[in-house]
Amino acid sequence: MGNEEIEGANEVTPPRTNRKYQPVVAHDRAVLEMSSIPLESSSSRLPRPEPPLRNIKMSSQSTDAGASMNNESSSHAGPGGSLRDSKLELFGFDSLVNILGLRSMAGEQVAAPSSPRDGEDVSITLGEPKRTNVRLGTLMGVFVPCLQNILGIIYYIRFSWIVGMAGISDSLLLVSLCGLCTFLTGISLSAIATNGAMKGGGPYYLIGRALGPEVGVSIGLCFFLGNAVAGALYVLGAVETFLNAVPAAGIFRESATSVNSTSIGQNVTAETIYSPSLHDLQVYGVVVTILLCFIVFGGVKIINRVAPAFLIPVLFSLFCIFIGIFAAPRRGAPDGITGLSLHTFKENWSPFYQRTNRGGIPQPDGEIYWSFNALVGLFFPAVTGIMAGSNRSASLRDTQRSIPVGTLAATLTTSALYLISVLLFGALALREKLLTDRLLTATVAWPAPVIIHIGIILSTLGAALQSLTGAPNLLAAIANDDILPVLKYFKVAEGGEPHLATLFTAFICIGCVIIGNLDLITPTITMFFLLCYAGVNLSCFLLDLLDAPSWRPRWKYHHWSLSLFGASLCVVIMFLISWSFTVVSLVLAGLIYYYVSIKGKAGDWGDGFKSAYFQLALRSLRSLGASQVHPKNWYPIPLIFCRPWGKLPENVPCHPKLADFANCMKKKGRGMSIFVSILDGDYYEKAEEAKIACRQLSTYIDYKHCEGVAEIIVAPSMSEGFRGIVQTMGLGNLKPNIVVMRYPEIWRRENLHEIPETFVSIINDCIVANKAVVIVKGLDEWPGEYQKQYGTIDLYWIVRDGGLMLLLSQLLLTKESFESCKIQVFCIAEEDTEAEDLKADVRKFLYDLRMQAEVIVVTMGDVNVDGRKEDESVEAFVAAQKRIKEKFAEMRQLREEEKAEAPLDVDETQVNKFLYTTLKLNSTILRYSRMAAVVLVSLPPPPVNHPSYCYMEYMDLLVENVQRLLIVRGYRRDVVTLFT
Repeated sequence: MGNEEIEGANEVTPPRTNRKYQPVVAHDRAVLEMSSIPLESSSSRLPRPEPPLRNIKMSSQSTDAGASMNNESSSHAGPGGSLRDSKLELFGFDSLVNILGLRSMAGEQVAAPSSPRDGEDVSITLGEPKRTNVRLGTLMGVFVPCLQNILGIIYYIRFSWIVGMAGISDSLLLVSLCGLCTFLTGISLSAIATNGAMKGGGPYYLIGRALGPEVGVSIGLCFFLGNAVAGALYVLGAVETFLNAVPAAGIFRESATSVNSTSIGQNVTAETIYSPSLHDLQVYGVVVTILLCFIVFGGVKIINRVAPAFLIPVLFSLFCIFIGIFAAPRRGAPDGITGLSLHTFKENWSPFYQRTNRGGIPQPDGEIYWSFNALVGLFFPAVTGIMAGSNRSASLRDTQRSIPVGTLAATLTTSALYLISVLLFGALALREKLLTDRLLTATVAWPAPVIIHIGIILSTLGAALQSLTGAPNLLAAIANDDILPVLKYFKVAEGGEPHLATLFTAFICIGCVIIGNLDLITPTITMFFLLCYAGVNLSCFLLDLLDAPSWRPRWKYHHWSLSLFGASLCVVIMFLISWSFTVVSLVLAGLIYYYVSIKGKAGDWGDGFKSAYFQLALRSLRSLGASQVHPKNWYPIPLIFCRPWGKLPENVPCHPKLADFANCMKKKGRGMSIFVSILDGDYYEKAEEAKIACRQLSTYIDYKHCEGVAEIIVAPSMSEGFRGIVQTMGLGNLKPNIVVMRYPEIWRRENLHEIPETFVSIINDCIVANKAVVIVKGLDEWPGEYQKQYGTIDLYWIVRDGGLMLLLSQLLLTKESFESCKIQVFCIAEEDTEAEDLKADVRKFLYDLRMQAEVIVVTMGDVNVDGRKEDESVEAFVAAQKRIKEKFAEMRQLREEEKAEAPLDVDETQVNKFLYTTLKLNSTILRYSRMAAVVLVSLPPPPVNHPSYCYMEYMDLLVENVQRLLIVRGYRRDVVTLFT
């Protein structure tokens, strides 16, 4: 059957409703201030809505497959379809479980299973799947790479020397300590690797998904550097062994050093040690690194073919060593080799730490004193390499089986080899021979030393090959996660080879080879490996301790205590080796962490820290209980009402200054704000629009560096939406306690009827729900974070509000913009006789509250506005009276037209009285606080049986000609306390 196009395969997407957008006003203040917000930087972190699956091009390999797809899609045809085609009609438009859906679930953070980009066509090939690159099994993919990395040059040229210096007893302890560290790390690695599908990146992928992208990238980059520099170490070891075995191959002259060697019998003899020229090491090292890079460029298939060529001679050389040990002493054997002897075993049982020269030859006045700690640093690189298999996780056929089996098998095999070798070397030769013969393994090997030389060269080259293979894959995995934009050049398509990352790794390796002396940076390499092992153990510890529902590893032999012990052991070994290099590696990792947190793109990978924060939040919420918070622990949790009184241009979700004001209500930025907006309409029609608006609002919050969350509510009207919000928003004692909104200064020209009704309804809802209210007048002029303000912060403290107004003034002083202001508290007294007593009481109260403020008492009887026609407050008062009379006349006429029997129940005398009281208060504010930086005044409650229009006139007269005003109403509890 040929190619055909299927419209809406597997599911039918409901038609989208038409949305109406308001035009953008270019000169609007909000547009000018919000146009620079980088929306994509924040919205890209959130999951995008799934697009409809359309225009699917299906290349069918079989008619049956195509028919089954057609039957499945036609099952939603509706009542007109046959009963046979409507087996699952009960589930409507739900996505059914099928191959496409399961494959989309297997991916990570997939927005839609249809295509990588919204709206693109998808090509689905039925039948034989697309062939991918070669996938490796447990043996060649994990066991062999780990074995090649672990069995390195230290075993051949330094292990017998370590046995001679530490003795059999301490050598067994040394091998057990280092082997236990890697074994525990292998168990943790096995648990994490079997907890789901694993992509490329090895330990970086595991640590990043468990501890977060910042920790994962910092440890991953350190581990990459360790692998890259370790490749140079292996290359130099192979070249040095080759030049020692074949001195004639040297291009430059060897360097000769004459040293005094001290035997056990204290006989001092002069010995000349020849070492290869530094230039020979550089030339041969660069050539070998380039050759290995060519092998790596060949891909996984070439590496699989070459790996046995490196491993088989190594295993054969080990076989020859053990044959030579059991056959010793052979004819012509050098002095000091006794063969396996119980007497020699007893003599070498105890340690004999001493001074040596730089060549490791014992010398009483040598430069280096060897202790157990120093030997840990020397030997530990011999057990590293357990991550070689997980570094190639992208090339494995079954990571959940191969990584645990291969890694633990390689760890146990090499640990057993080291333990057996300690016993055999300790019983084979005298301590003098162990300390002076650097290549004792070649000396005792059967049938000739050249086999060991070949084994050393091939083992080090095999380890270098694994390092040059794992390091680029690790760097490519970090780049593919797109956390650091600077690493974008190392990205690799799925199934591709990281050629550019390989070149960069080779460049680092060649640079270290040219240096020639890696003694200074080798401990740092060990630190990087230990840092990675500690990260893996901590990851497993955190995941095991949290025990989230998604934590279901197939590897059952793990426990959080083992992971914690493994992480602690890694840290102990780091400090045993060198505390200075430990500090250097930790500082480097910390700098990378800081750089990633500043420059990196945040990503939500469902890491363990997020789970820990979630469980800690739940536990803290339960511990807070439902009882009221003590005033000493009271924090403002403002509910920022973003719905503007009027229209904001498109893509502007909130007034630009609301977040600035929300930050002013927090001390040193501590606290949470909830930004809420309401969309009018039906939820089913506006759900998608609400998600988009929520993303825009979240972008605005991030742009303003405000700690808060965004919520969008869809409701039939603003009043109903707010009534639902004020009842249900928040949990326990983390419910918002202050409602913050902008004063509707444009209510007359926008909507004369709707805005007053909604405004009064919101205030009444806050009073009933026992929420404090802060209404901001002059929000356009509210200062930014760095706009310095001078003058005073004036409080007109009229009613008891639990101290909220006093607390807000103190919070304003903690901000840089208001720190130069002084506080003035104005108290309103009805009679002159009360003024002095009220002033003294308020001063004492403020002193006990540790608040510095000037107290001023104003008597309302002193405020006389009669006859002051030039006062703008009087003009506003007269205009308000006129408008109210016209409004009442209009209401009476409307009731007559409707033939309403009940008269208009409004006391006009009381309305005029309220207006006059508001006039006197406004005149007082303008007289004393015209030049204040900000004025705070108590919010009067809406009078009963007064129309909402009248209340808006009262409020308009109150705020008349006041540039920046906060109208505050507390709630039925104290937010400040006198006691410590």
